Amino acid sequence: MGASLPPKEANLFKLIVKSHETKQYKKGLKAADAILKKFPDHGETLSMKGLTLNCMDRKTEAYELVRLGVKNDVKSHVCWHVYGLLYRSDREYREAIKCYRNALRIDPDNIEILRDLSLLQAQMRDLTGFVDTRQQLLHLKPNHRMNWIGFAVAHHLNSNGAKAVEILEAFEGTLEDDYPPDNERYEHGEMLLYKISLLEESGFLERALEELYKKEPKIVDKLTYKEQEVSLLVKLGRLEEGANIYKALLTMNPDNYRYYEGLQKCFGLYSENGKYSSDEVDRLDALYKSLSQQYTWSSAVKRIPLDFLQGDKFREATFNYIKPFLTKGVPSLFSDLSPLYDHLGKADILEQLILGLEHSIRATSRYPDRTEKEPPSTLLWILFFLAQHYDREGQYDVALSKINEAIEHTPTVIDLYTVKSRILKHAGDLVAAASFADEARCMDLADRYINSESVKRMLQADQYYCTVHKPFPLLKVALAEKTAVLFTKDGDQHNNLHDMQCMWYELASGESYFRQGDLGQALKKFLAVEKHYADITEDQFDFHSYCLRKMTLRAYVEMLKFQDRLHSHAYFHKAAAGAIRCYLKLFDSPLNSLAEKEDTSKTPSQKKKMKKQRKAERAKKEAEEKNEESSSSGISRSGKRHVKPADPDPLGEKLLKTEYPLSEATKYLKLLLKNSPDSLETHLLSFEVNMRKQKILLAFQLVVCEEAPSLVFSSLFSLDACGCVLEVKKLYLLTKHLFLITLFTQ
Repeated sequence: MGASLPPKEANLFKLIVKSHETKQYKKGLKAADAILKKFPDHGETLSMKGLTLNCMDRKTEAYELVRLGVKNDVKSHVCWHVYGLLYRSDREYREAIKCYRNALRIDPDNIEILRDLSLLQAQMRDLTGFVDTRQQLLHLKPNHRMNWIGFAVAHHLNSNGAKAVEILEAFEGTLEDDYPPDNERYEHGEMLLYKISLLEESGFLERALEELYKKEPKIVDKLTYKEQEVSLLVKLGRLEEGANIYKALLTMNPDNYRYYEGLQKCFGLYSENGKYSSDEVDRLDALYKSLSQQYTWSSAVKRIPLDFLQGDKFREATFNYIKPFLTKGVPSLFSDLSPLYDHLGKADILEQLILGLEHSIRATSRYPDRTEKEPPSTLLWILFFLAQHYDREGQYDVALSKINEAIEHTPTVIDLYTVKSRILKHAGDLVAAASFADEARCMDLADRYINSESVKRMLQADQYYCTVHKPFPLLKVALAEKTAVLFTKDGDQHNNLHDMQCMWYELASGESYFRQGDLGQALKKFLAVEKHYADITEDQFDFHSYCLRKMTLRAYVEMLKFQDRLHSHAYFHKAAAGAIRCYLKLFDSPLNSLAEKEDTSKTPSQKKKMKKQRKAERAKKEAEEKNEESSSSGISRSGKRHVKPADPDPLGEKLLKTEYPLSEATKYLKLLLKNSPDSLETHLLSFEVNMRKQKILLAFQLVVCEEAPSLVFSSLFSLDACGCVLEVKKLYLLTKHLFLITLFTQ
């Protein structure tokens, strides 16, 4: 670096590099200017100056200088490396990889460039290239532990676990007998556990177990050791030994459901679908009765039998399970038992049990099988449970009568108001639901969850109401936002919810804006969620080197697998579907025609009022931005204030000006078809998009594919009562679409 410069300027060049590494950008800029004063065409200095300016948010100048540097010294690996770093900072990874490869053609053994290239290859899942780069790094520096581990992980990600094991064993062969030192024991233990998991994944179970026992003294994480051991024993069919280890694990954590599941597998009493023969049920019942005597304080050992017991045994076990929770007043009891509603007949038994308890408490203040009286609060929690039960069953009038009685009984319990709000939402009275949710919020202003529930109900309501049930001069979305930011770091800043990646809020407000016809704001919210997922994908970049250094290899591989299926998450599906619906509406009613309709429908006086309102809103926003700038006190090392740039499109008006809304919709539709192919909504949206693109055969594809009928009916019958109503509407739309197809194809 700087080899073509005289000694004085060469030292200045080293100072630029050091200043960039220590983030002393002004100092580096001063040194670069001193060199360029004498050598204005020095490519490497121009490139480093550009990289420094990029860190100071002067991107346009940065790119100009770096490109000029490459042009002036096209055979300098430094210039190409800096060019790659510039692209990497802007997430242009493919371009960055090209620049790194050009740099390596000039200096093929540069370890720093090879390391940077390997990180980008892992990020972009160029696994073949990742293996080659890691191999080259290992050849150049074989005494570095991270290079061995990186090469092994590269082969593992490239579906070659056996080769990864060979590399790890070769690395172990380079170590001394007394390795590791005390300060590296945990990292070495993690590497050994990773190696054993690789052997298990590759099918070498006996070898993995032998290695586990052999390396036990060097493995620090004893809990993971036990879990790995029992996993291997069960897969090898050594079930009796596995059962003993599971019992030992339950002694450590008697509420871990995975341990009970593993124990059932050891006794041959586990079923994926939860269906058992009468003989298996009897054996399971006996097993859990013996376990309940051993782990008396465990809640799981009492709850799990409710899933497989039937008839009178289920009635008795449920009766004994729910009584203590009703006496103590546990609000989450219904959530705990709600999976039982998917089992035929169990909801009816639950209803009979709770009604029997209600009758007994009202008549005698006692449970039927007890002589001592229950506290008055027991009736309250029975009513609370019944209200949720009837809400689940769709009997909203009965549910409301029960929750109202509970509120009259003890009007200070916040959970009662949140449940009443939920019942009203399911019954369709969204305004009253928002009102009661806000009442619950006001009862405990320090509870973030209740605040969030209130905001969610406000966004669902789309009404002009406030906390005192009177008209309020704010749209519900604005009021909801004002309520939501109460729990942000700086409650007066608009962008905090976005910075916090509060996706549930952005999705709910996007849906609200869409219902109100404000497509700009709706699109802005939906695309904000899409940006969060892009940020999550970007965030993995730092872990490619960190996890190899800290040896958290199993967690690292799991993280990469999670990232590969990231866009199948429900929040992304909702955001993409919302964006597609907005673009479809834009295609059906272009922005110009909408504006013309609004203008023709308004009188001159109304137009003047609208202009005044817009001016007032702009002035208010400008004032808020000035206040934010003045209150910002963070100053960087370069002396520059960290002022958050103002949103250039606060109302989403630029998003509405897209020339090709169907192209934008297709972009998100492709993501849904790739990551959510089992969703009925994905195919309905595909139909809508393809019909507008005049691609009739693609639209017809959903109907003729073999999976279509099962997809529709599985969507119908896998939901609760409220969800079924929504899916029936979708089925009606599908029928209408079939009719349209018939018309088009005739």
